[in-house]
Amino acid sequence: MNPLTQPFNTPYQAAPFDQLKTSDYLPAFKTLIEQAEAEINQIAQNPQPPTFANTIEALAYSGQALDNASSIFFNLNSAETNDEIQRIAQEISPLLTEFASKTAQNSILFERVRTIYEAKAQYSLNEEQTTLLDQTYKSFVRNGALLNEKDKETLEELHKTLALKSLQFGQNVLSATNAYQKHLTDKSRLSGLPESVLSQYAEEAKEKGLDGYVITLQYPSFLPAMTYIQDRELRKELALANGKKAFDGGEFDNQNLIKEIVELRKRKAQLLGYENFAAYVLEERMAKTPEKVFQFLHELLEKATPFAHNDIEALKKLAQKDGIEDLQSWDHVYYAEKLRKEKFDLNDEELKPYFQLEKVEKAVFNLAETLFGLTFKEVHHVPKYHPETRTYEVSENGTYKALLYTDYHPRKGKRAGAWMTSYKNQYQKDGQNHRPHISVVCNFTKPTADTPSLLTFQEVTTLFHEFGHAIHGLLADTQYPNLSGTSVKWDFVELPSQFLENYCYEPEFLKTFAKHYQTNEELPQEKIQKLAESKNFMEGYQTLRQLGFGLLDMAFHTETEPLKDLKAFETKACQATNLYPSHPETALSPSFSHIFQGGYAAGYYSYKWAEVLDADAFQYFKENGLFHAETAAKYKTLLASGGTIDPMTLYKNFRGREPQTDSLLKRAFGI
Repeated sequence: MNPLTQPFNTPYQAAPFDQLKTSDYLPAFKTLIEQAEAEINQIAQNPQPPTFANTIEALAYSGQALDNASSIFFNLNSAETNDEIQRIAQEISPLLTEFASKTAQNSILFERVRTIYEAKAQYSLNEEQTTLLDQTYKSFVRNGALLNEKDKETLEELHKTLALKSLQFGQNVLSATNAYQKHLTDKSRLSGLPESVLSQYAEEAKEKGLDGYVITLQYPSFLPAMTYIQDRELRKELALANGKKAFDGGEFDNQNLIKEIVELRKRKAQLLGYENFAAYVLEERMAKTPEKVFQFLHELLEKATPFAHNDIEALKKLAQKDGIEDLQSWDHVYYAEKLRKEKFDLNDEELKPYFQLEKVEKAVFNLAETLFGLTFKEVHHVPKYHPETRTYEVSENGTYKALLYTDYHPRKGKRAGAWMTSYKNQYQKDGQNHRPHISVVCNFTKPTADTPSLLTFQEVTTLFHEFGHAIHGLLADTQYPNLSGTSVKWDFVELPSQFLENYCYEPEFLKTFAKHYQTNEELPQEKIQKLAESKNFMEGYQTLRQLGFGLLDMAFHTETEPLKDLKAFETKACQATNLYPSHPETALSPSFSHIFQGGYAAGYYSYKWAEVLDADAFQYFKENGLFHAETAAKYKTLLASGGTIDPMTLYKNFRGREPQTDSLLKRAFGI
């Protein structure tokens, strides 16, 4: 019996990882797609006249078993994949795409939806129901319901091909990352590295059956190398290897895939009547149009550029003391760390003993309890997909609220980066509030035989960022699963994550958990103060870097001509934000997973857009008190509301006005 096609007989109806075999997935998807199609057909063929309940609501609740299986499979494909899972993904993706296209192009079903939409004034719908109706109708139209039959077939093929190409892109990035290692036996080439990092590299070598040391392109391995290694040639070699990832003409090269994905997206948008893919995407975002996004990015660029050049000049002066007159990208992190040490008397290795992973996690749990009344209790009877995964029962006022998975360390089968995801959405049906199952996945340095996992301060903020997303999911309290939790407009989704990062820089909060893992001694007050002051260190550089990503994303998705030379295109798109010479053998785009595999296509700008929101929101807390109960209660309502209300309305309900960019500029640059 296939566990994915049965009700989950597990605690909290959690994913039955302990029962699943790789061979279960493909047959399960075929069965569940058939079941979901039967549900859809039953709604479409209903002999009763269409109503909100028998059509719109019925659609919102349909396909839950398929959704759950999809969440399990594709989350594992990111967090615990292997060659077989990746191969199966290539078979499953077209099946799901075909199912989605069939549903979107079901003319009988669409007529029922259109009938209700055009007569919505006759219904007494509340705000959430109105949102659901509007989104359902738009979803059909944006997926080709108004096209002729020939164009519908073309759109379906575009969707299938895009799904496969995006999947292949991500697999290539993962394979290219795993394919590289730098093996060293000469310890002198690693001068400058702290002992803890040397131990990490030695352990990596040991795991691979090698003597000496191994550096990989996994972030917890690559970043310390770029931060501390004095050997400039070794830093250059590593930086170029990272920059060549999926761009070296080898079997994992993504250049042609990018050209194909961009062209396919453009064809899809134009088939649906939009000038370009960005126009298609942004219609359903807070920003609304590509013009608005470009205006937003260029306004920030104008403000930030002088500060970015000041940042680089400060690094150049420092590098000149070492005889370096041509500062390069592989020097940046090394000299930025030196400057940070000089300016604030801070360095990551000095701080790491005060940021033991377990204590940082406990701090974010405590913050969630203080602000939102959530408590976390580790449970050991929930099935796990990997022994390193931990599971927590989340409660509010003693009542079960959600299930939380955490997974913190890099593995061969885990893609790089950090993310929050969901295994099960929250929704209410038949008087029951189905609570969510949320997962936080990161790639932090593993503990060694004699040292626990100690985080850099950047990793601390990463953990808070992902928990911000997680809290958005945990607090979800909506009627319908497709409006729940993080199912909000894409340029609103980063508000909760970036908001929570702010607490990492508040001395009052920092001193509650920044304690030495061996002595429990508090991080000295002057260091805490310096950390708070360092929040905007290199902010000009970081802002231009993010704006460069945003401009590149928008360039890809507003371009009218077919892409020819990818490197030339990228260089031109990022020209105004490039602070270091561009090297012909490296490119960002071939590993830019956010826009070619993730959901950020024509949406990367949303990180900066959401920074305006989070700076303004946190300023409100600072005015009233970091843990002010009434302010927190209003913010909790915003989070719990998910996508049920227009995000600007939600924000104004919380803040009392629209967000102001002044809050961000003041925080970042003091202007």
